[in-house]
Amino acid sequence: MTPLSAFRPTPLTRPARLRPGARVAVVAPSGPVPADRLDAGLDILRGWDLDPVVAPHVLDVHPHGYLAGSDADRARDLQEAWCDPSVSAVFCARGGYGVQRMVDLLDWTAIRAAGPKVFVGYSDITALHEAFAVRAGLATLHGPMTAALTFLKDPATQESLRATLFAPESVRTLGLDTARGLVPGRARGVTLGGCVSLLAADLGTPYARTSAAGGLLMIEDVGEEPYRLDRILTQLLRSGWLDGVAGIGLGSWAGCGPYEDVHALLLDRLGGLGVPVVEELGFGHGDTALTVPLGVPGVLDAESATLTLDVPALT
Repeated sequence: MTPLSAFRPTPLTRPARLRPGARVAVVAPSGPVPADRLDAGLDILRGWDLDPVVAPHVLDVHPHGYLAGSDADRARDLQEAWCDPSVSAVFCARGGYGVQRMVDLLDWTAIRAAGPKVFVGYSDITALHEAFAVRAGLATLHGPMTAALTFLKDPATQESLRATLFAPESVRTLGLDTARGLVPGRARGVTLGGCVSLLAADLGTPYARTSAAGGLLMIEDVGEEPYRLDRILTQLLRSGWLDGVAGIGLGSWAGCGPYEDVHALLLDRLGGLGVPVVEELGFGHGDTALTVPLGVPGVLDAESATLTLDVPALT
């Protein structure tokens, strides 16, 4: 049997922080993007003295209705943006569904050769965070998307991303005032995770991460009733994917039912792992979506209810 230590996440290559005037690309790997919300998000980026360029197919709509254009076009937009040497960052316009249909169309050899860049998104973009980690060895940012309502409306969400992009040393300790310990303890590891239903959906697919052992798993979700969250977490437990995880940070569970029910379920499914668990850290689909670096070493402390990074998210 392969020892758990063989799977332990290691710190990934971090991209450089952004500078005023940096050219950034906006892509739509998942669902269709409302034009008015995209324009509002672009205005915010321009207000940060960034130069956003919109990929050619961002406003496309696939005949199915729930995809932003064809799989090939969505993959091509991301591929070309990443491999363009004038682009310093790639921001996702929104989540929804669609990454799993296009992730294997990307040329990961070319992506690795292009080197590290800032990559931002969450929700369905979790599948790309995992791919960048496993296939390219690159750290990414679990953060708000350019056309997401939370990004457009919430100043704390905007400031968390802006500070991470331009002054990452200023946001090495993460967590809202709502955060509290669910299971006591303190753990060190490398961050990974995202939308927990996407992590479960990745199991058994080519190149999927085989274990979260040794990592600080950051998870959240949206619109999953407690019994479905139970099924998702139970699948991760039964598969052995959570064996040896160092600690777990929990974000928002919007639309997942009364929080007291979700809280009880999380304690039931995760409490038996015997590792620190911190709830309501403030990332994901909630009213505030803090930017959480993935692939970066840090400490999860249930007593202070914080995640503290050993190094800034960006160099």
